Amino acid sequence: MMSSENSHPAPEGLNGEEPLKIILAEDDKDDQELFIDALQEADVSSEVVTVENGQELVDTLKDKSQPDPDIIFIDINMPAKGGKQALEEIKADKELKGIPAVMLSTWDHPSDIEETFEKGADLYVQKPNSFSGFVMILKKVFFLHWAKALLNPVKKLFFVSEKNISQGDS
Repeated sequence: MMSSENSHPAPEGLNGEEPLKIILAEDDKDDQELFIDALQEADVSSEVVTVENGQELVDTLKDKSQPDPDIIFIDINMPAKGGKQALEEIKADKELKGIPAVMLSTWDHPSDIEETFEKGADLYVQKPNSFSGFVMILKKVFFLHWAKALLNPVKKLFFVSEKNISQGDS
């Protein structure tokens, strides 16, 4: 299997190989559980580490005793250090900037989407209102969207919501 040299490889855990190492930065315990349950339901083989805020995320990523994750999911609104600030620090760090970063938010403010795109996020996911919506979005992110968006980030593939998936946008 060939991979392009300057882009992110497809996640390994999708072909029955090693589970994906995922870090989820999310301060809401219910949202953490929902995310992990939806990953399992979507059949994404993964090991998820959760952190409560952006500072904890940056500290975890800089801890060299831990292997780098395959992908990070960052909630935009968190205490101590918000998701946008954490994203900026990660993308400014030459050792961490290659880790795919997916922003999570309840909102779809154009300014947030634009700002995180400019700061180097790989994807912006609007949190769905339902469990089945979360499963559908994670399937889209890991099985369909990954190759198209993460290998070639373009603006129209950057924002993912339950609404634009159910409109047949693939």
